[in-house]
Amino acid sequence: MGDMMSRQRSRSAGPALFLALLASVAGVAAAAEQQADDSALNQDMAAMGRLYGEHCAVCHGEQLQGAAQGVALVGRELTGGTTAAEIEASIGRGAPDKGMPVWSQTLTPVQIRALAIYVGEHRAGFKEGAGVFRFSDPLVMPAGVVRSERHDFRVAVVAEGLDPLPSSMAFLPDGAVLLTEKHVGLTRIARNGRRTLIAGTPRILGRAPEMTLSAGMDLSNGWMLGVAVHPQFRRNGWIYLSYGDLCDDCPRTDPKNPMVPSMTRVVRGRIRGDRWVDEQVIWSAAHEHYTQQTDLIGGGRMVFDDAGHLFIVIGMKNENDGVQDLKRPWGKIHRVYDDGRIPADNPFVNRPGVLPSIWSYGHRNPQGIDFDERTRLLWAAEHGPRGGDEVNRILPGRNYGWPLTSRGVHYDGTKVDGWKKYGVPYDPSAIEQPVVEFTPSPALSAVIVYRGRRFRAWQDNLLVGSLKARELYRVVLENGVPAHRETLLRDIGRIRDVRQGPGGDLFLLVEHPEGGKILRLTVPVLRYCSNRSGC
Repeated sequence: MGDMMSRQRSRSAGPALFLALLASVAGVAAAAEQQADDSALNQDMAAMGRLYGEHCAVCHGEQLQGAAQGVALVGRELTGGTTAAEIEASIGRGAPDKGMPVWSQTLTPVQIRALAIYVGEHRAGFKEGAGVFRFSDPLVMPAGVVRSERHDFRVAVVAEGLDPLPSSMAFLPDGAVLLTEKHVGLTRIARNGRRTLIAGTPRILGRAPEMTLSAGMDLSNGWMLGVAVHPQFRRNGWIYLSYGDLCDDCPRTDPKNPMVPSMTRVVRGRIRGDRWVDEQVIWSAAHEHYTQQTDLIGGGRMVFDDAGHLFIVIGMKNENDGVQDLKRPWGKIHRVYDDGRIPADNPFVNRPGVLPSIWSYGHRNPQGIDFDERTRLLWAAEHGPRGGDEVNRILPGRNYGWPLTSRGVHYDGTKVDGWKKYGVPYDPSAIEQPVVEFTPSPALSAVIVYRGRRFRAWQDNLLVGSLKARELYRVVLENGVPAHRETLLRDIGRIRDVRQGPGGDLFLLVEHPEGGKILRLTVPVLRYCSNRSGC
């Protein structure tokens, strides 16, 4: 790992914020990282384990390792299949001839689903307690050539010794990388590796030295979030930043919370020399919508389409009832022109009292977004609760369901049915269903549609990063339906961003307490397989 003090960049100190993480940091952070319903902080995280212990442990072991009466549920293939749906079906029908009860006669469908997710989490090696986010787990760099189904590739370190919590990256036409780090700001990394911190960017809060990151969670706000480069950058020089805008004068609804209210905001500007200049506000929310919630769920991802529109992800910065409320900005994907104007064809532009920038709603915690210029489809990846991470095809005016329903369950194993709690009309047929579902939840992050020349056999494939699982996935779609999924990398670290570089190489932005990294995947030789099963 690189020495944090050896960075070749200019530094400027921002105001420091220290938010002490309590002894219960893992449970609190779990509710923030994959934000559950508004009572998530009070949910019983161990309830699913007790459900398993009461009904399953006597036969399958406390650690799912097997016992005299039953087989192990980890470390081996399962007769009935290994997906969450297959495990769920196996539990429900039981195996009376082998002494396994027909659990559908005793347990509710939600309890059976919760047990299937619990088994899947253990099979995937997901931890419980303080290590749930695997932030401090060793980052394993592949040695030599990595063999995958369709391509051989190598993984190389492009930059290391970054802030432990990098956020986003984008490429300039000359091959330089623009990097945002949550507590540092915006950095330009030249092709020769020289790093320069850009002065004059929006105010953010630096992390105090005593801030602990051992659990992998920082629950503060005032962060630098996303970065995007205008498609016509060579002509106009515009760069777009999203960040947690701090409002010192906004009312604090929770006087015990030390955090200054904030809300995700988008600006654009130019870099002249080493300074940020010509700043203009592109999207912002009214101060009445600023909250003391952490920027961990603030969203901030951005992407341009091919017609001058900018799509902006705004995460769940407040209670769940606002996610379905079109008068509130959070839990939405917004669409504006590159200068911030509202397009006349936005789906809610003519509805009185509604925020006209809203493109889609019912989003829980979107972490990635990409526009495919060939198909003109917009894709987003977002966190579910416990199970039910999603990759969605984003359509105008559509409702993506949170907190009315989910294919996952709450952290205590109970059903997601927020339509009852919030009194929101609920028509299941009106909810846009995910194209790809991941259960148990790997904590999906960035998603791109690969269109480069380097990995020719990955054309049209979705490439999806993950945080908790620390894996990179390739998803093959056939007629818009997932036909195959491959895990390209394991234990590579918490992947915060995935980008296709100018030459078609693939770049990963990885978190780690010893310093974040930028990694590059490249093809050592032009060998690839035309068939899915391998060479």
